[in-house]
Amino acid sequence: MNERSAQLDAVIRAAAEKLSCRCPNCGAVPVGYRCRAIRLMSVLRRAMFPDVFGTDSDGNAEECLIEAARLLRELLADSGTEGDIDEILCRYLAAVPTLRDILCTDVQAAYEGDPAARSTTEIMLTYPAFEAISIFRLAHELYVLKVPMLPRLMTEYAHRITGIDIHPGATVGRYFFIDHGTGVVIGETCTIGDHVKLYQGVTLGAKSFELDENGNPVKGIKRHPDIGNHVVIYAGATILGGRTRIGDGCVVGGNVWLTHSLNPGETISYDAGTRMVVRPAKSE
Repeated sequence: MNERSAQLDAVIRAAAEKLSCRCPNCGAVPVGYRCRAIRLMSVLRRAMFPDVFGTDSDGNAEECLIEAARLLRELLADSGTEGDIDEILCRYLAAVPTLRDILCTDVQAAYEGDPAARSTTEIMLTYPAFEAISIFRLAHELYVLKVPMLPRLMTEYAHRITGIDIHPGATVGRYFFIDHGTGVVIGETCTIGDHVKLYQGVTLGAKSFELDENGNPVKGIKRHPDIGNHVVIYAGATILGGRTRIGDGCVVGGNVWLTHSLNPGETISYDAGTRMVVRPAKSE
């Protein structure tokens, strides 16, 4: 070994020794955490929809839930979850049938809202919206139970494979449909009512961030809009702000930039592509 090779080996050993010491700011989790989280999502969906996502070797719903409980117990412990893990497990698994029922309404909304849909099975197997929404609903329940990191890992996995970014803290009603989906962003404190339809490129985001005395964004405050029931938001629309409320029955046109509220039944769109126009609700 020549002098230069020996020097390189010494540098590698020294760097490896430093890297083996866990960074105090990272909060790293054990190896395989992400893979187990992905497995958990898969097992839960097989338990809820065995005819669509199951295989001959999966067993019944009870066996799937037993595996889900084992995986989730490990993930909760590894993520530093505070509180009684057994209680969290029981509350979460008890909610799975309700989550399945809600997801069935989302599938129905997609079937009724998309003339290209040929069957509910097609929606569940091929639509990125169902992939993202089903993972979001599983993650949101963990977010409500104050489980750290895992809910965000789940929805960011969905974001990565679908292009749909739904924060697990968002509150979303039944019969929710995202058509096409690519580029949709839904923020943490956003609330969405029942029978809401979004198209690709919609952003439900924050208007601005309040800063603390050190210039850092203030956490835990309302930042994102509220969307009522029976609302349609077309492609490329951007709705911002924690005080922005879109009333029931509103229609938001494509590419609209909106930072103020709409009364129930109003429609907002661009007039000949030059200026935004708000049309009031139609009288009975």
